[in-house]
Amino acid sequence: MPSALPEGEAVPVDGALPAQTATSLSTRQFGIYLHVPFCRVRCGYCDFNTYTLAELGPHGAGVSSYADAALAELALARDVIERTGAALPEVSTVFVGGGTPTMLAATDLARMLSGVRDTFGLRPDAEVTTEANPDTITPQVAETLAAGGFTRVSLGMQSSVPHVLQVLERTHDPAGVARAVRAVRDAGMQVSLDLIYGTPGETHDDWRRSIDDAIALAPDHLSAYALVVEEGTKLAAQVRRGQVRMPDDDDEANKYELAETALAAAGFEWYEISNWSRTSSGRCRHNESYWRGDNWWGIGPGAHSHVGGVRWWNVKHPAGYAQRVLTGQSPGAGRELLTPAQTYDETVLLGVRVAEGLPLTHLDDIGRAAIPALVADGLLDQSAAVAPAPAARLTLRGRLLADTVVRRLLGW
Repeated sequence: MPSALPEGEAVPVDGALPAQTATSLSTRQFGIYLHVPFCRVRCGYCDFNTYTLAELGPHGAGVSSYADAALAELALARDVIERTGAALPEVSTVFVGGGTPTMLAATDLARMLSGVRDTFGLRPDAEVTTEANPDTITPQVAETLAAGGFTRVSLGMQSSVPHVLQVLERTHDPAGVARAVRAVRDAGMQVSLDLIYGTPGETHDDWRRSIDDAIALAPDHLSAYALVVEEGTKLAAQVRRGQVRMPDDDDEANKYELAETALAAAGFEWYEISNWSRTSSGRCRHNESYWRGDNWWGIGPGAHSHVGGVRWWNVKHPAGYAQRVLTGQSPGAGRELLTPAQTYDETVLLGVRVAEGLPLTHLDDIGRAAIPALVADGLLDQSAAVAPAPAARLTLRGRLLADTVVRRLLGW
């Protein structure tokens, strides 16, 4: 089952934001996240807010009507922002995630993007990404996406080894990844590949094969995430029953180091712990905006938003979501106004994950006092800590122990 929403205060029926958010809207970048909650099957490891068509039945925001519900929330977002007194922000990045966004017709994805453009305007250099399963991308789909304004496609490759994909319950044929990459490339869009390591039964040779196969496809960007067993998922139940083994921390650390070595040799540079790109233009700017604490509006059931220190999240079920937005109500299920302490903690948590590091000027006395010991322990780069613009920058070992670094910087 998808994970539970956090608790928070009630969201006004009209979605109204506090007046103080207007300043942030005029000074920080603004992105749109569009959540498409449909999947052909739910993978056993996934706790995202996704639903198969059989689970949804005939009610709610189905595949055929989903774009209309998303466009209704875009209209609400425009009205809410206008009521703060701020000028409508031009959108810098759009990311369509899921689920499997390409369960929708490519024309519907293009129509939602057109709604973003008509509602807020897109910057001329806007980055526009959709996630996709490899088996949902054809040359026609790719051409429709590109013609609609998409600039990137992030393909869920996960592994190129059949028995690993079987454990993950991924349904695509590994050979189909190359066909999807070719279709995206031929349509003139950038390619990103997502990989997962640490799957039960995955050997080091399996992981090396997946990395090598991904590199051979020459993507612009690659993400590699350690498998996490989330409570409430089918995989968690399998681990609990002893059917599969819990991923091993040391095994995952070794596989991360293998990925870094192979990717660096192939000309990729890490720019965030789990993300690599060949060039600076290949980075995912939408995710960078999250890590900087910029503003974004999350459209769709279960989507999260952040504007000017206010964070909120939508109701999870597509039927309840559609009922609200199509009657002009906010789909927000709860929200919180971030305190200065929360904002600081998140600045440290996210800032140390990026290759540029967290400027030491962003740290309080506790954080700055922790730097020498972290350098001595080989977790932070000594040269970066004493540079003209000193920063807390992770070493490779620090990337493997990033949670420890964050705790020590925050004095926990």
